[in-house]
Amino acid sequence: MSSSNKKSDMANTTNTQADTPFTGEGIFPKGEKNEAYACYFTGTSYLTMLSMEGVIIGNVTFEPGCRNFWHIHHKGGQILLVTAGRGWYQEAGKPARELRAGDVVNIPPETKHWHGAAKDSWFAHVAVEVPSEGGSNEWLEPVSDEECDQLK
Repeated sequence: MSSSNKKSDMANTTNTQADTPFTGEGIFPKGEKNEAYACYFTGTSYLTMLSMEGVIIGNVTFEPGCRNFWHIHHKGGQILLVTAGRGWYQEAGKPARELRAGDVVNIPPETKHWHGAAKDSWFAHVAVEVPSEGGSNEWLEPVSDEECDQLK
């Protein structure tokens, strides 16, 4: 097979994968139901911790329509690396931002925000806690169904 045929085959494979809907199983394990934090989510999410040493990193997978409550990361902030599906991120007082695989969200400390899946799509991101001395999370009120119903 010539190298041009190999490139063509690779392109076809890539396009096929891109056209396949995300069903919750991504490049990192989906993990178990996120029971430890279920009280801070509307809907069902799954969590796999990827690192607990130095930098805390977790893979979070959201079923369609699942979202976390408004929350604030005190001191360190958070970075989201979107790996699959379609979802939303919103900071208080700003319009929601649509998220897709490859998007990166840098969330400064003390920023009230939420993130989760679009109502018609599974969604997954890697959540990186920015290391800080004395950092913590403050969980707030749920994001209303009315707010989410306005998102397309």
